[in-house]
Amino acid sequence: MERPSLEFNLPDTHEEGKLYVVDSLNNLNKLNVCPAESQHSLDQEDNTGGTGGRMAGSNAGNQRLFFVTFVLTLTVSLVLVSFVIFLIFQTRNEVDQISSRLLSEKKNIEELKKLNNFILKHLNQSRIKE
Repeated sequence: MERPSLEFNLPDTHEEGKLYVVDSLNNLNKLNVCPAESQHSLDQEDNTGGTGGRMAGSNAGNQRLFFVTFVLTLTVSLVLVSFVIFLIFQTRNEVDQISSRLLSEKKNIEELKKLNNFILKHLNQSRIKE
């Protein structure tokens, strides 16, 4: 599929006419390059008069949008980091509690072993005496 040539031999016209022709050629090129989005962009350019006014307002709007997005991202990141730190402290407390319980149970098991050995010795001695 060949694209039509956009080169034309234009007669000498005054400056405003040249700008109008160049603008028309640019619009035609936009229609050939991206036909789905071109009508929307051309309509927006027609509404603003094709001047840079739209770009200046859009630039300021983009800066505000970027700043708001940046602040929101920082806020969400801070909240997430705070939550992770809270979870780390909670997990540390739980691990400390479990560790202390295990030490306590280990001591209880050691005492039970000693008691069991004592009972076994006592039973062995009583059988020998009988």
